[in-house]
Amino acid sequence: MIVVTGAAGFIGSCLAGGLNQAGFDDLVLADDFSRQEKQMNLEGKRYACKIGRDDIFNWLKENHRRVSFIFHMGARTDTAEKDTAIFNRLNLNYSKRLWRICSEYELPLVYASSAATYGSGELGYNDDHRLIPGLQPLNPYGISKQLFDIWALEQGHAPPLWAGLKFFNVYGPNEYHKDRMASAIMHLYKQISEGGGVRLFRSHREGIEDGEQQRDFVYVRDIIQVCLFLMEKRPESGIYNVGTGRARTFRDLALATFRAMGREAVISFVDTPESIRGNYQYYTRAEISKLRSAGYSKEFFSLEEGVYDYVNNYLSKSSYL
Repeated sequence: MIVVTGAAGFIGSCLAGGLNQAGFDDLVLADDFSRQEKQMNLEGKRYACKIGRDDIFNWLKENHRRVSFIFHMGARTDTAEKDTAIFNRLNLNYSKRLWRICSEYELPLVYASSAATYGSGELGYNDDHRLIPGLQPLNPYGISKQLFDIWALEQGHAPPLWAGLKFFNVYGPNEYHKDRMASAIMHLYKQISEGGGVRLFRSHREGIEDGEQQRDFVYVRDIIQVCLFLMEKRPESGIYNVGTGRARTFRDLALATFRAMGREAVISFVDTPESIRGNYQYYTRAEISKLRSAGYSKEFFSLEEGVYDYVNNYLSKSSYL
């Protein structure tokens, strides 16, 4: 059996769908299943059972012999949330508890870290373990992911295989419930559908033009492929960046969305809100040489390919992966 935590969420539900497509139906889905707006993420998925987020620990103690792999995708991901107690409970301590169980029962573990750990990128975006303790995240969410990465690297007793995946800017289907935390592409699609144009953040940094802020946008279908690779090939344990290795501008993103929708581009700019301006990342790009050296050779979706697929096969149809 394969356990997926955060299974009702964006990446977790996409991973469950990807596992189904790869022929794995013996899934154990763990999450807080009380939110009705997330139920559609699991519609049509094939799985053995659903377990409450806090019940999975006792379930694993009783059923660990039946488990072959654990994907820990569950987390509180709100980058605007300031309550560190929430992150300590759901991101840090929950993950430590799961790690200890996987170590005790020798269960392979892949968990979701985040590119938010890199902060403003003073040390670059390299997943070299020696650099990780010096990273300076910009918000409590990133700090919680950073603290767990550091803790994992310090452990002498570890799962037989473990991988922490620093996801960059992930977009794709099954994020309809995320509201303001949904990807920029989903927000742009809504703006174009409703008003014909898009509003991008102005730059508040000298030398960077409006709309020229850059991100490494990675399609969730690539995330699934990386997870399947880790489960099947079992490379060396450690922390891995997962992004395309290319930085693209928000203007590029907007233009790709207009083209995918068959619309003329109409772009205007608004000030970046004061509440996030001080912690706003102007550039991210995954260094993926470690992932490549581990044997992952598949090409990532280009921004244009991913946006086209997302818009025409999911957003325009309100469909799910």
